Amino acid sequence: MDGPAHPRILVFSTTNISDPGIDLAGSRHLHYPASVFTLSVPCSSAIRPGWIVDALRHGFDGVFVAADGDECALLPDCNQRTARAVSLAQSRLTEEGLEPQRVTMAAICSVCAEPFVNHMREFAEKLAPLGPSAHAA
Repeated sequence: MDGPAHPRILVFSTTNISDPGIDLAGSRHLHYPASVFTLSVPCSSAIRPGWIVDALRHGFDGVFVAADGDECALLPDCNQRTARAVSLAQSRLTEEGLEPQRVTMAAICSVCAEPFVNHMREFAEKLAPLGPSAHAA
């Protein structure tokens, strides 16, 4: 399964949409790397590119944005705004010499336990060969 060193992954999750799906994965005892940490926000469009870059500068090896997708009740263009923030963060990472594939996003709904677990496993596998991200001094 997982090797001895697990990439540290920060998941930006949303309170009403992706958090329940992530919680469902836990209550169903589905396994994904223990080095995954979640941070809840009200809406995925609220995530700023700087937050993503800062997470990588301060000890995380990857950032996964659990986007609201089409289920967002707050903004009709939530998914486009979220994708734009992820894209801007990836551009900033490239400018700083970090791999843009350290950041990814996918829509995770309230019943998406298996898809979330699969995303975490696949993302950890993609991050492992990259090694630790460059941490800020």
